[in-house]
Amino acid sequence: MVEDLIVIGSGPAGLTAGIYAGRAQLSPLLITGSALGGQMALTNEIENYPGFPEAISGQELTQLMQKQAERFGTRVEMDEVTGVDFSVHPFKVKTYAQEYEAKAVIIATGASPHKLGVPGEEEFAGRGVSYCATCDGFFYQNRTVIVVGGGDAAVEEAMFLTKYASKVYLVHRRDRLRAEKVTQERAFKNEKIEWVWDSVVTEILGPENKNEGVAQAHIKNVKTGEESFLKADGVFIYIGNVPNTQFLGEQVELNERGYIVTDRKCRTSVPGVFAAGDVQEWVLQQIATAVGSGAMAAMEADKFIAELEGTAYPERTT
Repeated sequence: MVEDLIVIGSGPAGLTAGIYAGRAQLSPLLITGSALGGQMALTNEIENYPGFPEAISGQELTQLMQKQAERFGTRVEMDEVTGVDFSVHPFKVKTYAQEYEAKAVIIATGASPHKLGVPGEEEFAGRGVSYCATCDGFFYQNRTVIVVGGGDAAVEEAMFLTKYASKVYLVHRRDRLRAEKVTQERAFKNEKIEWVWDSVVTEILGPENKNEGVAQAHIKNVKTGEESFLKADGVFIYIGNVPNTQFLGEQVELNERGYIVTDRKCRTSVPGVFAAGDVQEWVLQQIATAVGSGAMAAMEADKFIAELEGTAYPERTT
């Protein structure tokens, strides 16, 4: 059986593509990847997505989007894509479970947290080093933690951690934040957050018995060269993302940072293959931008399939 459309990824871009493709009666197959909802599902409170003035959790928004996509006929498969072949048509999509064929493909695999690449990071991953405060914050009640980064994710997660931790150090390599002003203002008023400016973490260390997890971090001031240690029970890292394109090989054009190159209509270098969300949007990685590109990719996929089959394609305005 050849699928009309396969959507790879289940973040806001993928789920929105499922909604629009389902409404276009393509009966799309959506392959979730390792985690349903992607990074959206790991966000504690989403305050800047239109229509939710009281905020909504990432998990709840994921569930609502999935329910809406399934209502219009999207089939959600809990599996992960391991490889693709876009050199033939129908395209081939391989997962751990089986191999599929599709007339069109939308890649919406998002991006994963960038790692510091310092000694101790890998060693203490899951034992004091984390990339998800929503997942692990509960384990740091009345303890001290370090957050690394200066963007929206770092500041928002630092504030979230103050619900549990007694103190949160926020280490940023510059002397000002990159987060939204309203987020900054709220964070500066939080007495549990202590700011460590112009500094980077150069090593993450444990006690003599390393099985006990993180004990401190080695800090270096990038302006003065001064070095110091911060005692902490956990280190949460938010220094940007890396696009999840490893499974693609050289099947589509990527830019120098590894993001998929697309035009304004989400078309990749391969006709019939589209990309949406953070995997191709590295300027502003937000749920709102992911949703917009997911809708665009689905409509362009619908148009591609119609032209492929020689059928009329109605102009859609809603």
